[in-house]
Amino acid sequence: MTEPLAGHGIASVAVPLPSCGETGDGLGDLYADVEAARQAIAEAEAPVVLCGHSYGGMVITQAGADQRVAQLLYVTSMMPEAGQSLTDLAGSQPTPWMDPGDDGTVGVHADLVRELFLQDCDEATVQQALDRLTRQSAMPFAQPPLHIAWQEKPSTYFVCTEDLAIPAELQRRRASASARLIDFPSGHHPFLSHPEAFAQSIAAEVDSAT
Repeated sequence: MTEPLAGHGIASVAVPLPSCGETGDGLGDLYADVEAARQAIAEAEAPVVLCGHSYGGMVITQAGADQRVAQLLYVTSMMPEAGQSLTDLAGSQPTPWMDPGDDGTVGVHADLVRELFLQDCDEATVQQALDRLTRQSAMPFAQPPLHIAWQEKPSTYFVCTEDLAIPAELQRRRASASARLIDFPSGHHPFLSHPEAFAQSIAAEVDSAT
C-alpha cells in the first residue's frame, strides 16, 4: 500500500510483527506486537493513524492508546472490549483453515487461504501471498489488549463485503457501535486485490477525521 497511499499524500509503514517471526528474535506475543507498533508510532510524524487488518485489530486496540495516535482503522477485523481476547471473540475451536501445531504455533492451510481469503486476487498476487505464509505464535490468541483505544479515539471499520472467510454480517457484529462502518467491495485482503481503490477509501477516512 505504500505507493497508493503516497499518491494521496499519506506516508505509511507496515509494522513487522514479532508474533509472526518478522523481527528475527523468535516468536513474540500480542504485547510484543503492540510494542513494535509503539516503536513505529514514535518514529512517525504525528498525527498517526493506525490501520489493523484481521488480527491486527487486536494490536491497534492497545497501541492506539498512544497520545500521538489520532485515529484507528479496522479492516475485516475485531474491536475487543476490555478483557476480551481473540479467542473470546472468535471461539475456542479452530476454524477450518487454521493448522494448530504442537509447538505453540498456528498456521493456515494454503488451499483454503487461496479459496476463502484470496479469491478476488490475480494469480500472481495469490502466489506472492502464499509464498509469504508463515506460522504465528498461538499466545496472542488468548491475550486481551490492556487498553481499549477505540473507546477514546475516532474509529472506522471497513466491512469487506466479499470476504468468504469472515462474512460481512459477522464483521458488522464484531465492530463497535461507536465505529463508523464503511462497506468495501473486496475479499479479506483489500490491500492485495484493490490497492488503489482501498488507498482512496483510507484517504477519505483520514481526511474526514481531520
